[in-house]
Amino acid sequence: MEWLRISTSTELVRVATDEIVYVRADGNYSDLVLTNGKSRKMTFQLHFFDEVFQRLHDNLFVRVGRSLIVNKRYIYVINLTEQTLAFSGQQIMGDIRPVSVSREALKQLKELLENEKGVDNG
Repeated sequence: MEWLRISTSTELVRVATDEIVYVRADGNYSDLVLTNGKSRKMTFQLHFFDEVFQRLHDNLFVRVGRSLIVNKRYIYVINLTEQTLAFSGQQIMGDIRPVSVSREALKQLKELLENEKGVDNG
């Protein structure tokens, strides 16, 4: 298990990467949504998380459009018609609602997951 450490001038946040369901941009901030359903507003833009996730040994995170990074382990349904992405998984204990995503971003995500080699075991 890898840990994400986010340090600011006033706090240090440590979270296991496998507890992160997604990170969504909110202007100059980002909302970190965890498997327990809790959300934490972070004083970093989305590109910060994108760069940090790229350095992980086992990177399960994928950028979806301009405003979302998701943990592939928790993707449950990609619905192009409703333009939503729903999440599920054994570790998810909280109420995590589907998020709205552009059709084009969802198409790219769907294609990426369809073309991945191997068997899903997540």
